[in-house]
Amino acid sequence: MGVIIIDGSTVRAFVNDEAQFKTSVDAQFVSLDVNNDGVLSRSEMRKAFESMRLLETHFGVDTTVPPEELTRIYDSVFRSFDEDQNGTVDPEEFRSEMKKIMLAVADGLGSSPIQMAVEDDDQSFLKKAADLEAAKISGGS
Repeated sequence: MGVIIIDGSTVRAFVNDEAQFKTSVDAQFVSLDVNNDGVLSRSEMRKAFESMRLLETHFGVDTTVPPEELTRIYDSVFRSFDEDQNGTVDPEEFRSEMKKIMLAVADGLGSSPIQMAVEDDDQSFLKKAADLEAAKISGGS
């Protein structure tokens, strides 16, 4: 386990490094595409979001969200990813929406640094952003 410190500029630099960002987002896409058909279905996206438990916890405390409300929220999130509204999310749509999300995170963080405890094998975009910044500081890529 380790601790990373990031701020908005760290996240923005990660998003603006097109090669690193594309590689990271595309790897996440592949891991979510359970049936390997090259697109994400509504159920694949929902399973991914459910595994993150973003809506079922509040500061680490379990909360009860009615199933119909969860479905409404997950459907809304899916529609935001499915830009052409064809019922699936292709890699370009996924990349586009993840870029918007990460830039919103960067804007939210601004210049205020935050500390995050992460596992060494953490594959989150925020950890990747911190790793990219660390590599640049140490003279790597």
